[in-house]
Amino acid sequence: MSTAPHAGNVEVFKARTNKWFAWLSWTVAAFGVVATVVMAGPGALAGVAPLAFIAFMGWQLFWMPSVVVHDSGVTLENPFRSIEVPWAALVHVDTRFALTLVTARKSYVSWAAPAPGIWGGRNGRPEDLHGLPATTYGPGRSVRPGDLKTTDSGQAAMLVRARWHELVESGQLAADDAAATDATVTVRWVAIGAVVLLLAASYLAVTAG
Repeated sequence: MSTAPHAGNVEVFKARTNKWFAWLSWTVAAFGVVATVVMAGPGALAGVAPLAFIAFMGWQLFWMPSVVVHDSGVTLENPFRSIEVPWAALVHVDTRFALTLVTARKSYVSWAAPAPGIWGGRNGRPEDLHGLPATTYGPGRSVRPGDLKTTDSGQAAMLVRARWHELVESGQLAADDAAATDATVTVRWVAIGAVVLLLAASYLAVTAG
């Protein structure tokens, strides 16, 4: 987990494993470029579009996604959409498959905070069940695997629930505000266009070869 404070009381969550995948993709792309130059000369760089595609997707899918908790709400920075959920719109935080922000109208899933697989849940320790925000616990103080402190979804959910709980307890949020408050979804058209162009360039590079 990476929780970096920024101006305006902001906390940013990025999964550590996602960063490893990003660096792996960049290493593969860099190695491919070097190998291409060594074996075929600088003139062959015109055909490295597939490697550029790998590097770009490493950024878009693994490095860039995050969960940003700030004073006005939670922003899910997903690969091709940015979703801002105001605190007033939030009605539930779920971690069944990934960190999911539930509003009165729709649910929004975070790419940056997936829930653990079967082994991630089994590796949970008793101490991982204590000290969680009150809204984490179900009947009999049960906790989902995705809420464990050692998981990506659980760490991100803790940040969201802790700030949300503070606002509720201070009386800054009213239950009836949720139905009248909408989330804001922004499509990353530039990223989508870049993917389309790189895919087209990769196809041309492969077929030309």
